[in-house]
This record gives sequence, structure tokens and C-alpha cells, in this order.
Amino acid sequence: MIETIKVGMADLTVTKYPNILTTLGLGSCVGVCIYDSKNKIIGMIHIMLPYSWGVKNNSNPAKFADTGIPLLIKKMENLGSQKKDMVAKLAGGAQMFEVTRSEFMNIGKRNVEAAKKILDELKIPIVAEDTGGNYGRTIIFYSEDGRLEIKTIGKGTKTI
Repeated sequence: MIETIKVGMADLTVTKYPNILTTLGLGSCVGVCIYDSKNKIIGMIHIMLPYSWGVKNNSNPAKFADTGIPLLIKKMENLGSQKKDMVAKLAGGAQMFEVTRSEFMNIGKRNVEAAKKILDELKIPIVAEDTGGNYGRTIIFYSEDGRLEIKTIGKGTKTI
């Protein structure tokens, strides 16, 4: 039986075939989805902020790209995956509000940049992404083949 597992905001989950992972409401947050085609293991994290340093309440590692992505990979390895078999897909990182004063306030862009930097440091290739814009996304990640379905209001559904 296929189980659809919801990944909440500042949350991460890993699972094996035939299960599905989904997260709702990616605005400036980024969904980092990692797929191991050899073992059909998937992992998803819904990150809110790029870096944990300088944040007072940083006790939840899944909230941040710098602490959450390595933890996600570790959990996938605990299920039997190896980094050499992993690829990543990204979604989200929108600029939901007009920001004119500072690029620093564009959290979505900063989240995407941090996720890319950390994945690069961990040698996990990014094979597809749907990031930026000014609209929210809901994503569904399939362990069967690693496809990532992205649903947006007013823009329809696409698969990467």
C-alpha cells in the first residue's frame, strides 16, 4: 500500500518505495527533494531559512538549509542510501512580498542559494529546479521514479 507522508514546515522526512512525500505552501521556503534511484529512497525537507547561525531559536535543524540538508542525507544513508546514488530537485524560494530596500530581505532567493551551496559542498548534483517567482507551490515527490510534481494556483501543474 502506498502511503502519502506530509512534510510540515521546518520538517524533514525520508521513506522508501512505494511511498510519496508532499509538502504544502512553499512560498519563500524551499523544498529540497533528494532521490536515490538505486534503492528508491526519497527524502524531503521544507526549509524556512538559509543559515542557523545568528538565529536565537535554532533548536530545530530542519528549519535551516545548513543544518537540515546534511541531516536529511544522514537519514537517507541510515535507510541504506549512499551519497553517490543521490540527486536533488528544488522547488520554492519565491519572493512573496515586494521588497525594495534590501536584497537581504529576499528570503526565498537566499534559501535557494544556501540550498545550492550546501548540496554542492556535499557533492549532491541538482538535476532540476522550479524556484523563484512570486507564487506559492505545493509539491509531491514520488519514490517510484523520483519525479517531482509542482502545483501552483493559476499556473497549473508541472513535473520535473
